[in-house]
Amino acid sequence: MKKTLTFLAILVIVGSGYWFFKNQKEGKTMNTLIPRSVLFGNPEKTMVRLSPNGEHLAHLANLDGVLNIFVTKADKPLGSKPITKDNGRGIRQYFWLYDNQHIAYVKDDGGDENERIHIVNITTAEDKTFTPEKVKALIYCVSDKFPDEIIIGLNDRNQSYHDVYRLNIKTGEKTLVLQNDSEFSDFIFDDDYNLRFAVIATKDGGHEYFKVSINGKKEYEWESYLKIGSEDVYTTHLLGLTREGNILYMLDSRETDLNVLKEINLETKEEKILAKAEKAEISGTLNHPQTGVVEAFSTNYLRKEWTCLDKEIESHLSNIRKTLKGELNIVSRTLDDSLWIIADMRDDGPIGFYIYCKPEKKLTFLFNHREDLNKYKLSKMEGVVIKSRDGLSLPSYITKPVDAKGPVPLVLVVHGGPVARDEWGYKPEVQWLANRGYAVLQVNYRASTGFGKAFISMGNCEWGRKMHEDLLDAVKWAIKEGIADASKISIYGGSYGGYAALWGATHSGDVFKCSVDIVGPSNLQTLLDTVPPYWASYQEMLYRRIGDPRTNEGKELLIERSPLSHVDKIKIPVLIAHGEKDPRVKQAESEQIVAAMKAKNLPYIYMLFMDEGHGFARPENKFAFYGVAERFLADNLGGRFEELTNELDKTTLFPEHKNDLVERFVK
Repeated sequence: MKKTLTFLAILVIVGSGYWFFKNQKEGKTMNTLIPRSVLFGNPEKTMVRLSPNGEHLAHLANLDGVLNIFVTKADKPLGSKPITKDNGRGIRQYFWLYDNQHIAYVKDDGGDENERIHIVNITTAEDKTFTPEKVKALIYCVSDKFPDEIIIGLNDRNQSYHDVYRLNIKTGEKTLVLQNDSEFSDFIFDDDYNLRFAVIATKDGGHEYFKVSINGKKEYEWESYLKIGSEDVYTTHLLGLTREGNILYMLDSRETDLNVLKEINLETKEEKILAKAEKAEISGTLNHPQTGVVEAFSTNYLRKEWTCLDKEIESHLSNIRKTLKGELNIVSRTLDDSLWIIADMRDDGPIGFYIYCKPEKKLTFLFNHREDLNKYKLSKMEGVVIKSRDGLSLPSYITKPVDAKGPVPLVLVVHGGPVARDEWGYKPEVQWLANRGYAVLQVNYRASTGFGKAFISMGNCEWGRKMHEDLLDAVKWAIKEGIADASKISIYGGSYGGYAALWGATHSGDVFKCSVDIVGPSNLQTLLDTVPPYWASYQEMLYRRIGDPRTNEGKELLIERSPLSHVDKIKIPVLIAHGEKDPRVKQAESEQIVAAMKAKNLPYIYMLFMDEGHGFARPENKFAFYGVAERFLADNLGGRFEELTNELDKTTLFPEHKNDLVERFVK
């Protein structure tokens, strides 16, 4: 037995030496600080999309430090040139139009979320804006049957609800389709641009879908088609129609906890269940780009899994998986379905983009989204299931530093939403924290999506209570497992995660040594009083999820669950960061708690960025925030940090905050 153990020990030592020298040879450094510029700078190439005819390839890339749209011939993927020249927060969303000569993108002003629709010609780079300022434009439908037109929504007449228009992308002419006096929140069109369904928010926080018919006077008539209770809002909805418009797909959880995928024949009214969720919700579908037929569906408990309904698709996915190192994601397909763009989603390396020629079953590598990441050894993300104190299973993720031995400082990163979720994969913040010496814990606490409607509803009015207890239970797990040093733990998050960080500072100062709040609400009353007007259809649902200010009991709950009400309990330092133009969680949410902490002489750092919204987009601002945040964490938890130099000079930080931070952190 002793010989066996000795032999195994030799194998471990030799193996460790082999991997050390292998990483050195490949240029990967095991313990080097990864520069913030590598992690948080704009990706080299991302959001890769094929033109419908497959002749061109587009992607987002840096132009003078700002994300812009680049285009090239599909057979020359490295020869792209910019067709936009944005010099602000960058372009984040775009798509090809079916004339194969234009690309549409939406862009707001400094994060205010009033997106305008831009149409740019890929040959001349002529960029036209067809929607007005300070109006939120939506794109409802694009069809290859009408290559010169798209269906859009504008809330210029009523900020709370969008009227529907048919927009000519060449002339800018808008034709009214529907004046939205019925307060519909969304619409479904077929490929012939016929309005088929509209949805409205109900008084109980649910949704009601109406089927559309046109009478002899060419006016719309509405017939109630589907009613969804508040408990099913996030797990039941219509997905869309096939090209012929006779088949409707939907996800339905009304008679079950986890949803089912249905196919409904609108002519015969026959319903067929195509798939049933088992462990996690059906979260997405893969549809043929021309026919609209569902070919596969995805679920995600700890990892995303695709289940094919079409045998041919299954054979292609199996062929592609032989090459990939991570999860497969089809991000673009040509109209004839001959070419695909594949993203190889990894946890410990850059996203790799490939082009797949379907007739030849040939997969060709294009490029990585951040090639410089390959110079460094990144951490693995492990999916784990943690039990809460009341027995609820919490799908979670733990990421440890590459060279971790025994308990290390831990950062609990809380996702926003809260009706959202954490997923496996490459996350810049996670790799940044792990590289600085922290274990990173991400918890899908109750109210998170993906795990059934009961799991979501368990978070109703549990802000600061059971949702917070789930986070504390996960921290206890990490300590018990020997992962976390109980004396060096921080809570960190954005939006709802920022709220959780503030609540942790006010109520769990014995657990957390410091707190980082990004765009988090501090006062639930003012949060609900100032939601964007175009969220009107979600107001009732927000009251049911957070607390109802229309009742005395609800008002008391909102006051009691607001971190602002408990400032005197704060024992730990808090870093607070916000965007001045945030339309969701107004700047006042941070201003209120900062003023209260200042009045009580409590330790805090405040960073207000003057041209950011609900999160930070400009690389200069991200470099400044993460530079201050890692120094803040190092001062309180003892991790590593990259020195701040001139990052603060290049930001749009409020001048007073900038000066204070320079004096405090810059040598």
